[in-house]
Amino acid sequence: MKEHGYTGGYGAVRAYLQPFRATPTGPAALPPSPRTVASWILTHPDTLPESERLKLKSVLAGYPELDALTGHVRAFGKMLTQLQGNQLPQWIKAVCVDDFPSLHAFVNGLERDLAAVTAGLTLPWSSGIVEGHVNRIKMIKRQMYGRAGFGLLRKRVLPAS
Repeated sequence: MKEHGYTGGYGAVRAYLQPFRATPTGPAALPPSPRTVASWILTHPDTLPESERLKLKSVLAGYPELDALTGHVRAFGKMLTQLQGNQLPQWIKAVCVDDFPSLHAFVNGLERDLAAVTAGLTLPWSSGIVEGHVNRIKMIKRQMYGRAGFGLLRKRVLPAS
C-alpha cells in the first residue's frame, strides 16, 4: 500500500478493516471427560443436578451404545439398592443380547456363583461390619510391620474396640 502512495500507519489500516473481519468465536466447549460421563452415569438420576442431567442427555444422544450401557448400569444399580435380586436373570439376558465385552466379563463373574449373588441382592443382611473389622485389624498388623506376634496384636485390637 505504501508503494501506491499511502502515508498512514499500520494501526489506521487495522482499525479500518476491523469491522469487515468475521468476529472470531470463542473456543468450542470441550467435551466432558470419560470420568465425568462415568460419574454422571453412576449417579442416581434423581440426585443429578439439572445442568449435568442435560449434559448427559446430550452426550447419550450422540452415542446410542452408551445410552444402552447406561440403561444396563442403572438397572443393575436399581437391583442393588432396592434388593431386587429376583430380576438378576432377566438383567443378565438383556446384557448378553448387547455387545458390551466388559459387561459380558462382569456377567460371567456373576454367573460363577449366581446363587450367592442373588442372595446378596435380595437379602437385607450385610457382612460390611465384619469386613470393616477385618480391614482395621489388617491395618494394625501392617503398622506393626512384623515387630511382634499375636500377643501384641491382641492387646492393640481388643482395647481399641
